[in-house]
Amino acid sequence: MDSSTWSPATTATTEPLKPHERIRNAADISVIVIYFVVVMAVGLWAMCSTNRGTVGGFFLAGRSMVWWPVGASLFASNIGSGHFVGLAGTGAAAGIATGGFEWNALIWVVVLGWLFVPIYIKAGVVTMPEYLRKRFGGKRIQVYLSILSLMLYIFTKISTRKQKPWGRTFLLRSRTQTSGSSSLSFTADIFSGAIFITLALGLDLYLAIFLLLAITGLYTITGGLAAVIYTDTLQTAIMLVGSFILTGFAFHEVGGYDAFMEKYMNAIPTVISDGNITIKKECYTPRADSFHIFRDPLKGDLPWPGLTFGLSILALWYWCTDQVIVQRCLSAKNMSHVKAGCVMCGYFKLLPMFVIVMPGMISRVLYTEKIACTVPSECEKYCGTKVGCSNIAYPTLVVELMPNGLRGLMLSVMLASLMSSLTSIFNSASTLFTMDVYTKIRKRASEKELMIAGRLFILVLIGISIAWVPIVQSAQSGQLFDYIQSVTSYLGPPIAAVFLLAIFCKRVNEEGAFWGLVIGCMIGLARMITEFAYGTGSCVEPSNCPTIICGVHYLYFAIILFVISIIIVLVVSLFTKPIPDVHLYRLCWSLRNSKEERIDLDAEEEDIQEAPEETIEIEVPEEKKGCFRRTYDLFCGLDQQKGPKMTKEEEAAMKLKMTDTSEKPLWRTVVNINGIILLTVAVFCHAYFA
Repeated sequence: MDSSTWSPATTATTEPLKPHERIRNAADISVIVIYFVVVMAVGLWAMCSTNRGTVGGFFLAGRSMVWWPVGASLFASNIGSGHFVGLAGTGAAAGIATGGFEWNALIWVVVLGWLFVPIYIKAGVVTMPEYLRKRFGGKRIQVYLSILSLMLYIFTKISTRKQKPWGRTFLLRSRTQTSGSSSLSFTADIFSGAIFITLALGLDLYLAIFLLLAITGLYTITGGLAAVIYTDTLQTAIMLVGSFILTGFAFHEVGGYDAFMEKYMNAIPTVISDGNITIKKECYTPRADSFHIFRDPLKGDLPWPGLTFGLSILALWYWCTDQVIVQRCLSAKNMSHVKAGCVMCGYFKLLPMFVIVMPGMISRVLYTEKIACTVPSECEKYCGTKVGCSNIAYPTLVVELMPNGLRGLMLSVMLASLMSSLTSIFNSASTLFTMDVYTKIRKRASEKELMIAGRLFILVLIGISIAWVPIVQSAQSGQLFDYIQSVTSYLGPPIAAVFLLAIFCKRVNEEGAFWGLVIGCMIGLARMITEFAYGTGSCVEPSNCPTIICGVHYLYFAIILFVISIIIVLVVSLFTKPIPDVHLYRLCWSLRNSKEERIDLDAEEEDIQEAPEETIEIEVPEEKKGCFRRTYDLFCGLDQQKGPKMTKEEEAAMKLKMTDTSEKPLWRTVVNINGIILLTVAVFCHAYFA
């Protein structure tokens, strides 16, 4: 294709998709059906071949996973359909800078595997709030953080997963406890996935959401973490194959990389006025720095100090303290498998820039009138919203560019990315709720009761997330990616600050951590509520939010909030009583190799709760179950078989094994070398595209 004769007006699609252009042919439908059959088969296989009748089996996969499904699950949990919708959409609107969000993760997956996970394993915990309870004592931090994390899952991870841009197993505990959900984008995932299905199949948005959640919830509720990880591995393979194929088609259509760079800068819509109103030039013209990651610190849409330091704070929270990510790492059989899984995920995170962001930019080149629309009436005609249509960049590329059969494959890719993220969040959220909230309400709940409570909570999550979708639909000028990152910037930094200090500063105590979390969260909520109240606005219709509140870029705000939270934690801790070392062995970095016995701050309370009441055991013949009840118990993993109880020596040996972080010298060297290579690649990529 000769770039000199190209113009946006000749290639842009100016009419909405017609029925015959949607995915309604035998080839596409067959591919989609095969996809669902294979996914359900893998989920059922995992359901039947793993232990789901115990908390450790359902929530932690028995801590038996090898490195490659751990790495694939980390990647799949992070890359939701929101990446395909949000990253591609923001790329179409503003260029490659959003790819920096993905490459920043290359550094933090190494930090996760080498610094944070060893402490979590040595602590012998199941959830992140549980770690803070052991580290600081008391319950208020654990319950507070659990509820905050669940809110973050709903407001960002789930509802936005349909447009989310970026994107978290802990150690088996000897008693009846379950692990929780991810904390960043459930609603976003739902929304972004439904956008694609609505565009491709013509289904109603809420019908598409209902179908997605019904299928996803089925094998998450029944299969546990093992089913989630194995299906994540399958979804990762499907995502990579499909996205590479689409990228090839896109670059072929645009005429290669050089032509792509030239044409993107000229991808300007022809309709730039509506009546007496003429849209400002900067609202529809591609940015001059579209092909640079690091942008002006004052005028840039993603200023380089914010992308470097502010994003690192968000990444610290997401990759190193989020339940979804950590839960996968803790399912690995030993530390070498944890590190190898993190490195594998890091290598995969190199790809979204080339297979998601750049195809989104190509979509603007090929379908300029639709993707780059700025006039509200035009945008509403193309995508049903007045704030912009960049979110449909990737779905439009799939529907318009791919041939029959491959179009069905790409829909499967979108479904795979959505379902992998939702299953991860479902499993992790139910863990948080059951382990950190429900066990406080029902202190003597049986194993079976906890399993049922975790499954029922997933249904509650689904309902709340659907109700939040309309808010997401109108947020952040039609760019879902910005919605997710901004909410994270308002609520994540205090959590990141507390975890960082908890591990690397043993002087920090419960009072400092609690007030740092509370005050930091109040400051973040004040910014978030104000921004939502005034609206984020758009280039065409700016927000009326006061500049002193909303004028600070959300990445800069994250830096400010992080520093404030650290100061509060340190000051309050220094003016209050320190925690004796006897309570901190193997809970912070300086004492990680201590051999002394740790006395948990809440040990006396746990002893009281766990002390069995004096009862007389009477053997009662078990009532024979009917066929329906046996099938139900088998399907939900509730068919627990009574076996011999472990002796105290056996329990001690099991605990020692589950908290072991030792590695074989050969494999430790191999993963360490790969970690260094990954960090080198991260630096090179940032420098090359700076």
